[in-house]
Order: sequence, then structure tokens, then C-alpha cells
Amino acid sequence: MAPPVPVTLLTGFLGAGKTTLLNRLLREPALADTAVIVNEFGDVALDHLMIESASDEVIELADGCLCCAARGALVDTLVGLAERHAAGRPARLGRVVVETTGLADPVPVLQAMLAHPLLARAFRPEAVVTVVDARAGAATLEAHGEAVRQVALADRLVLSKTDLAEAGAGAALAARLGRINPAAAIVDGTALPPAAALLADAAADAATARRARLDALAATEGGHGEAGPSLAAISLVGERAMPRAALEAFLERLYVAHGDALLRLKGLVEIAEDPDRPVAVHGVRAVLSPPRRLERWPDGGRGVRLVVIGPARLEAPVRRLFSAYGGAPAVDAPDRAALEDNPLAIPGFGG
Repeated sequence: MAPPVPVTLLTGFLGAGKTTLLNRLLREPALADTAVIVNEFGDVALDHLMIESASDEVIELADGCLCCAARGALVDTLVGLAERHAAGRPARLGRVVVETTGLADPVPVLQAMLAHPLLARAFRPEAVVTVVDARAGAATLEAHGEAVRQVALADRLVLSKTDLAEAGAGAALAARLGRINPAAAIVDGTALPPAAALLADAAADAATARRARLDALAATEGGHGEAGPSLAAISLVGERAMPRAALEAFLERLYVAHGDALLRLKGLVEIAEDPDRPVAVHGVRAVLSPPRRLERWPDGGRGVRLVVIGPARLEAPVRRLFSAYGGAPAVDAPDRAALEDNPLAIPGFGG
């Protein structure tokens, strides 16, 4: 039998920078034969479109929380990948990277791989790499048990956005991460080692420590990773292109009204003035990154595809706001002109 293919689990909370890190690693020749499995939270699949370069094996799981799909879609996907690889499609498979949704608990994912007879022979867990936002990491660990479990299971912790964090915040966060998981190596995302080194086999003692952490975490309550009743993935879809000014006004009002409550904003937008080049939109908590122009659409879909992840109570006002600026205002709700002409209008709240 062929030796088992190493699998890296890339995890981290919403907006930590997992896809950015993955794109950076996939540009290296060492990862040319890497299959990528991307999990989504919400019913509009976007993350797989953000992966800029990989092998022909980029597989999207749109089943929501990966921990829930671990014994279903993920297992089926890995089994199918193993069978195709055995048949020579793809002929070369050097590694598999599973990028989880930011709300996933990594424990059931690893358990599923270890417990399935075929997967245990065809694949081996190589490393768990958890990305932690240096700017928002402390608040995230306070508020979300999933983030703590992602850190606790990691072999390596990558601190992202250290250049944007307040002075001293990175060191304080690193100390806290060390208390949660003293066995994990902490890497500054601005000075990454080569991909092969970052994702390489954990040493035997680290692998043993990870298995002990896995057993301990599996015995604890919570950390299921589902959105639960208090969080929602709000999918905002429009078939028509948005004028640039309308997009900018929508984002401004969205963040003025709700920025502190938003966990994540991501999406692709067709701009009326330049429809052939989509704009990628990214936001984490109250910080909205400058929209980035892509050279081409990654698939045949056009229009507007945005996902806002935040408290479920925001779904109605966010949808009303998007409807107003997307050119299709809801019944009994103000349109864009009404919102902008009324100096007393509260951004995000209408009708």
C-alpha cells in the first residue's frame, strides 16, 4: 500500500486570516500537489472562490459547521479522494489541507479521521495549525469557547495581523496562548517559515501530546461549533451589479450601525462601472478592509454575494439595509434615497 497522505487541519476563528495564510502557502512549490477541502458556514459558498492557487483538487463543503459534517460530508469527501488517488486521479497527492469554518470545533474532525478504517489507512493527521488574530484574539478567546478549543488542539499557532495590533498586545496574547496550550509552537505570521516546515510532521512527543489534548477536549462539554440561536450567517445575494457609490454607502452605514457586533463580513461584488472585475470585501469585527479588485471572476456567477456573520438579532435590519442599497427595498422599508435624504434616519434601521 502507498504510504498515508498527510493531512493538515487549518483552523482559527472567524476572520483570523486562514484563507490568506492558505493562499500564501499554496504559492510555494512544495505544496504543488496539495488537495484543499474548504468548509463554509452559511448558505452562500464563498471561501473556495478566494483560494487563488492550488492543485486541481479544491473541494467545497457547504454543509455549515465542519464538526457536524465530520462523519458525513468530510468523511465521504476524503474517502472519494482516497479512491480517486488510488486510481491515479490525481496521479500525485502530496498533502491534504482542510480549512475549517471559523466556528468549527476541530475535535470531531480529527476523531472522524482516526476512527474511520479506510481514512486511518489512507491519511494521517500531520499537524493542526490554528490562526489567531493578534488584534482581536484576546476578545475572541473571552467570548467564544470554540476559539479556545482551536488553540488547545493546535500543534502550531500562527499570529496574524501582528503589524496591526496595539503595542504589547502580541506578547500578551502569546503568553495567554501559552497558558492554554504550552506544547504548541507560536509563529509570527509576518515572518513565516517555509510551508513545508510550518506544516511538517509534528514530533512524536508533540503528536502524543495532541492525542492527550484531543481525549481531554472530547470529554469536555460545549465547543460544538454550531452557530447556535444567538449567531446567524446572513446571506445577502443580488443578481444585479451595484454602483460603486451604493456599495461604499452600504458598507459605511452597515459599519456605523453594527460594526462592533459583526464577527465577519466577506463576499464578492459585481460593480456596475467595471462588471468584469469583481470586488472582494472583507471585514472582521469593527474593522473593514479596503475592498480589493480581482482580475477576473473565479466562477460563472455574477452579481452580489455577501455573508455577514453576527448576532441573529441583526438579520432583519441588515437585510433591510442591503435591500435599500441593492436596489430592491422591502415593502414598507425606505430605499437608498430615503435613507440618505433623511438626516434623522438611523443607519441600518428602516421601516
